[in-house]
Amino acid sequence: MPRSVSFLAAAVLTASLFATAALAAKQKTMSDEEVAGLFASTCGFCHEQGGRVAGKGPKLAGTTRSDAFIINRINNGKEGAMPAFKGAFSSAEIRGILHYIRNLKSE
Repeated sequence: MPRSVSFLAAAVLTASLFATAALAAKQKTMSDEEVAGLFASTCGFCHEQGGRVAGKGPKLAGTTRSDAFIINRINNGKEGAMPAFKGAFSSAEIRGILHYIRNLKSE
């Protein structure tokens, strides 16, 4: 194999490994404490008592909305009511928030 082809193959392999590592880091699972902190600092202003009661935003504990609806609302917001967080949250953060909402207990 010519030297230039093997160099190119090594470069492609290296780039692929870096991309795979970056994707794995971005999709890291968050701890319950990390998600609770993220929710409190970002969502808690409107979804009071950690989403357990209605405030400026609706109560999230016990919601019957689908996962797809919740993820869409987090990403795209609701005009005049909730900002869009697409691009602000990673996919791991969105999965964490969804998990947090699904496990909320009403007070």
